[in-house]
Amino acid sequence: MPAPTNGVIKELKVANGTTVKSGQVLAILEEGVAAAGVAKSAPAATVAKTAQKNDADKSGPATRRLVEELKLDATQIAASGKDGRVTKADVIQHMAKPAANAPVAPVVAKTAAKPTTVTLAPAGARSEQRVPMTRLRARVAERLVQAQSTAAMLTTFNEVDLTAINEIRGRYKEKFDKAHGVKLGFMSFFVKASIEALRRFPAVNASLDGADIVYHEFYDIGVAVSTERGLMVPVLRNAENMSFAQVESAVGNYATRARDGSITLDELSGGTFTITNGGVFGSLMSTPILNPPQVAILGMHKIQERPMAVNGQIQIRPMMYLALTYDHRIVDGRESVQFLVAVKDALEDPSRLLLQL
Repeated sequence: MPAPTNGVIKELKVANGTTVKSGQVLAILEEGVAAAGVAKSAPAATVAKTAQKNDADKSGPATRRLVEELKLDATQIAASGKDGRVTKADVIQHMAKPAANAPVAPVVAKTAAKPTTVTLAPAGARSEQRVPMTRLRARVAERLVQAQSTAAMLTTFNEVDLTAINEIRGRYKEKFDKAHGVKLGFMSFFVKASIEALRRFPAVNASLDGADIVYHEFYDIGVAVSTERGLMVPVLRNAENMSFAQVESAVGNYATRARDGSITLDELSGGTFTITNGGVFGSLMSTPILNPPQVAILGMHKIQERPMAVNGQIQIRPMMYLALTYDHRIVDGRESVQFLVAVKDALEDPSRLLLQL
């Protein structure tokens, strides 16, 4: 958890590994003490160790968590990362080194569920590591299994020609950046195209609550973001009221804060429809999994230049496969196909987004 202000923790209210609820007090923080805590006459050895600790603190969240779970001293780990950062590989290599004049012994990292043992192997031997699943990863896994076991998921596919959007971005990207202070990407077009399609097919924007279908008359669009800790889906509230610049700015801000761990639970909660982009990793086609209780999710993929028949002529066009996974209990096949066609039409003729056609 990021500290709300500078200071020193004076009292811990919960033990390590405890399951806590949102809003629960975790610790008492005394503000301002840290600023006066560093003496100007500190010994050189102390200063050097502090600097090394600061470099270790710059490491990624996954590395810091591994160090904490294995109860290691980050200042004793040889760092090979950029700017003196400790990497996961550094942690593993550090653990593989047996202590001088000491027998090889197991290191136990306790979690809320059960102890997990990491066995250190002698130098030259094959080794492996076993680390506890993070709470975020466990929660994601739980929701994915829930979606597969409770929903009647089907996926329909289509493809979209992004020539028109590429032309708009090429023509206005510099002016857009200068006017709004943010780059004109693809996500704002997909969010806007999805909203127009959702207006026409409200079942795709619905959610299931027990035996009731809830039809949402607002559009809270979740945008999946990949982080070191796992997949997160921050939500654009009332995205129908946002401009292209506001969508791009919000998505960029969410992605940054999701990766540095400062995003809030409220920003990750809810949502009526989700968009995920596997194309940033090179995926050409996939079948996204629903984000319950939502009943549909749109998958974007890699933009690939391919020869296409256009008005009887073969032309090279920037093409993307689209995938819509939906809950067949709520959304019919006809609606899902027509929804995806509506998204395709809006993207291939972006003027429809302005006219809401």
